[in-house]
Amino acid sequence: MNTPTTQPSESSPSSETALSSSNFPSLAVNLAGLQLKNPTMTGSGTCGYANEYEDFVDISKLGAFVTKSITHEVRPGNPAHRIVETRAGMINAIGLANVGLDAFLHDKIPLLEKLGLPIIANVAGHSMDDYITTAGEISKKTIIDAIELNVSCPNVSDGLTFGTNPPLLRELVQNVKNAIAPRVKLIVKLSPNAPDVLATAVASIEGGSDMISLINTYNALAIDVFKRKPRIARGTGGLSGPAIRPLAVYWTHIVYRNAARDANVPIIGMGGIQTWQDAAEFILAGATGLGVGTALFVDPATPVHICDGLTRWLQTLGVNNINDVIGTLEMPGDTPTCPTT
Repeated sequence: MNTPTTQPSESSPSSETALSSSNFPSLAVNLAGLQLKNPTMTGSGTCGYANEYEDFVDISKLGAFVTKSITHEVRPGNPAHRIVETRAGMINAIGLANVGLDAFLHDKIPLLEKLGLPIIANVAGHSMDDYITTAGEISKKTIIDAIELNVSCPNVSDGLTFGTNPPLLRELVQNVKNAIAPRVKLIVKLSPNAPDVLATAVASIEGGSDMISLINTYNALAIDVFKRKPRIARGTGGLSGPAIRPLAVYWTHIVYRNAARDANVPIIGMGGIQTWQDAAEFILAGATGLGVGTALFVDPATPVHICDGLTRWLQTLGVNNINDVIGTLEMPGDTPTCPTT
């Protein structure tokens, strides 16, 4: 992938900063009662179901692991080509290809039990009943800490039925919330392709979502100029990667300020996070968790590097706890949250 893999040195905290065990700032975060040792987690669909990622990085260093989407029935997904690289990003149209609920419960749950960190299962469906049944069955497994509802995939014909309709989304969230085990947290993954992203966030909160994750991919099209046809077999796909990061930060800010903050609903920010600076922007905008996806195809150890950078950043700021900077972005017209000189 032709995206940068190094962190900008001009805005990096000083490499002179000492990182002794006695002065590490805390990166631990609380996601609606789900305790993570740091805010990083895999983006759904980028690291398989369980241990596929283990050969490339020490998974135990992440805050949480998020599975690829699971549906009630087996899905073969869309035809190839399903992925195309773009400048500063990637377009995919995988189509929620997965092994289905039965195989996930039988074959993948035992592998997840060995990871040793919080597990979030991403669930997708064709219908209300699909979501309710699949989420309910998965939540019975004690290894599962949270369910993330994928109501925002642009690569299936019915992927946005719930995610673009606030009243329907509210009903879905209420029903799934009632169907899953009480100890399991519910996350709703929002689409940037909805006519009103804030309205879907409000509907999710009203429906009882414990957390919100945003954003999923943007509708996109790449064309083969010689064949005069789309480069993705399905035609269009979902754009991810650094190209969408400023848009994702914007929606994190909007949803945090206008819905999530007052409702005390944590946000898991995602969309083009590749460096610690990217992660810091999301945190300042209001994100408590950080989903890393496309960058993992460039460097599987990206979340580890991000945590190292965030630690140095907090030390440079003189902050001992990452929670003290969540949502502290000062926009024009805001009352300053810290003294100015």
